[in-house]
Amino acid sequence: MKTIIKLCTVLVLTLSALGVSAPAALAAPPNNDTFPNATLVTIGFSEVLDTTEATTDADDAQLNESCGAPATDASVWYALEGTDQGVIVDVSQSDYSAGVLVGVGTQGNLTTVACSQGAVGFFAEAGTTYYILAIDDQLDGAGNGGSLNIVFAEIPPPPTVDITVNHYGTFNSKTGTATISGTYTCSNGDFIEVDVEARQKVGRFIIVGFGSFFDFGTCDGTSHPWAAEVFPQNGVFKGGKALTLNFAISCGPFECGTSYVEQVVQLRGKK
Repeated sequence: MKTIIKLCTVLVLTLSALGVSAPAALAAPPNNDTFPNATLVTIGFSEVLDTTEATTDADDAQLNESCGAPATDASVWYALEGTDQGVIVDVSQSDYSAGVLVGVGTQGNLTTVACSQGAVGFFAEAGTTYYILAIDDQLDGAGNGGSLNIVFAEIPPPPTVDITVNHYGTFNSKTGTATISGTYTCSNGDFIEVDVEARQKVGRFIIVGFGSFFDFGTCDGTSHPWAAEVFPQNGVFKGGKALTLNFAISCGPFECGTSYVEQVVQLRGKK
């Protein structure tokens, strides 16, 4: 027995001297690699997870039938109990092309509520369990998973927008265009767009024109001026009254807000 122990000790020392080491333990998939082991989360939950050893299976494929992601590789599962509020699941900060599928139902019989690459938003009704599958959609064509950065957050309030229209506008006697202006106030939006239609009776004809205004990064809840050059389609604008139809829209990541004003504007010649 002593001889055997001595021989084993010599063998280990010899392998170490030759730079040979014992094989490392194989990496394991994440705990939530499969549907039954979905991680239970609430709004506000976030984590960074190594998904390089995560797998894909029939449950992933079944949920993806009503989504159509190009791949569901390196997938991991989460479960969220609805609380009657909007939810954003964001995986855009992962170091690979990650996507999200959201489903309701039971294992093997899930119905897709929402799915998207990068981030997805949905309304989580109270009393309903939502199953969230984070995937490597392989749109970057590289590897299996990586560092998944996933965040569950409440959807911000929808954008609000309000516009006013000045009672006086201008027209250009050389080009026949009109300029309509006013102010706008918006919040929670990424951009603001105001579309204007103007109608003016000139002699026996109704001159119709269209114009628009666009800006971004200014939906800060304070008032800003806007102005749109309106181009006539069948003649030229002149001095006098014109009916304007003004439609504004401001959109955030998931929702939009609108405002509408119909107003008669007195056109004056530019000085």
